Amino acid sequence: MSDLKKYIAGRKRRDAKFAKDYEAGYQRLKIGVMLRMEREAAGLSQEQLARRLKTKKTAISRIENHAEDIKLSTLERFAAAMGKKLEIKLSESR
Repeated sequence: MSDLKKYIAGRKRRDAKFAKDYEAGYQRLKIGVMLRMEREAAGLSQEQLARRLKTKKTAISRIENHAEDIKLSTLERFAAAMGKKLEIKLSESR
């Protein structure tokens, strides 16, 4: 286990607020990373996707880098612009 992973695991055990905030932040990060990876897999630049969505490149960057409070309708449009559909899944909490 890396030093960073050891630190995070220890901090989570000692600080419940950190653990809760860390998980929420991690989930937001995963959404942004997933959206960027899907865009790149579709062979689109941020500029090209922005044109398809009739928005600006900065809006695409903001979505990919700061995915907190993103609207469901925006996610649906983002997926559709890449020829994909959005699927939402509920799972057991940890």
